[in-house]
Amino acid sequence: IEAINYNLLGESDVSESNVDQFRIALSADFLQADGSPSYPMFDLSPLQKDVRIQLEYIAPVNGEMSSEALKEFDALILLSSKFSRQSIDPEGRLSLVARFGVGYDSVDVEACTDSGIGLAITPNGVRRPVAVSIITMMLALTGKLMVKDKLTRLGAAGFAKRSEHMGVGLMGKTLGSLGVGNIGAELFRLATPFDLKFIAHDPYLTETKAQVLNVELVSLENLFQRSDILSINCPLTESTRHVVNAERLSLMKPTAYLINTARGPVVDQTALTKALQEQRIAGAGLDVLEVEPPPLEDPILQLDNVILTPHALCWTDQCFAGIGAADVQAVLAVMQGQAPIGLVNQAVLEHPSWQKKLANYRQRFGVDR
Repeated sequence: IEAINYNLLGESDVSESNVDQFRIALSADFLQADGSPSYPMFDLSPLQKDVRIQLEYIAPVNGEMSSEALKEFDALILLSSKFSRQSIDPEGRLSLVARFGVGYDSVDVEACTDSGIGLAITPNGVRRPVAVSIITMMLALTGKLMVKDKLTRLGAAGFAKRSEHMGVGLMGKTLGSLGVGNIGAELFRLATPFDLKFIAHDPYLTETKAQVLNVELVSLENLFQRSDILSINCPLTESTRHVVNAERLSLMKPTAYLINTARGPVVDQTALTKALQEQRIAGAGLDVLEVEPPPLEDPILQLDNVILTPHALCWTDQCFAGIGAADVQAVLAVMQGQAPIGLVNQAVLEHPSWQKKLANYRQRFGVDR
């Protein structure tokens, strides 16, 4: 095993006295090369102060978490490393993978469920920050922020071209969302003062919830046809991969903007690049790409009608503090024998192994102990 384990005291092995502790692993990408925290706003003190808990940083092997390294841990807080079926020791004690964020395409959900391991994400930690980042893209695109910045830097020659780059007002325009989970719903709440019309496509959203948000539910094709600003807010699954394709992009208005802060492969980037090159849509704001980081020869990097950010537009101190707090609460819930908030694989609740682990935790660490 090439993984290197670091506990928070800098020791490399675990004494027998720690067997009765609740052991939490953190993927080693939470540490910088010098051993300092990558994200100091991620407050681990609620875990560090609990004498029943032991924390260790576990390095991945070739980008993937190792089953051997994790077999004696009860929970894993995972940043960007992969967690596959091979990461699971059948005889191990792992009960929870807590993702730092809401995306879980790096985790084999089916393998977790089959092995009685819960997968938790942090919707409450990212709901407001990601919705704010969508609003940021919307205002930057419609206000022609990037081109106006360039004009200003040209001095008098740039100022002379101001009228050639008129922005687009938002009143009465239509904001569409593909998917209305926590982030989509927060987007509509934040966008209410702009006097936009709201439409969305989400087969899981009820009419009652849509009415509360003042959102009109429409078909997928109608969403692309009517949106002046279309925001992608769905997870990456086999059914959503390339759901934004050449055919659906062709339905959009030439004045419309596409914003994607979800996952890159939801959009067929080749088709989007062509649509942008041919100016068949007005522009796009992308915080995510199909390949991250993109190769320098990627043609989308050369376009001036797209705003690109490195899958980090929502990254703020408050965002990461919120995500971290949600993960801390998830592992503490499991430690007390409870299902965590943000559990992705609800089917695991009926798995005998999961139920046995949680019953054991309730007996050892539960609030009534």
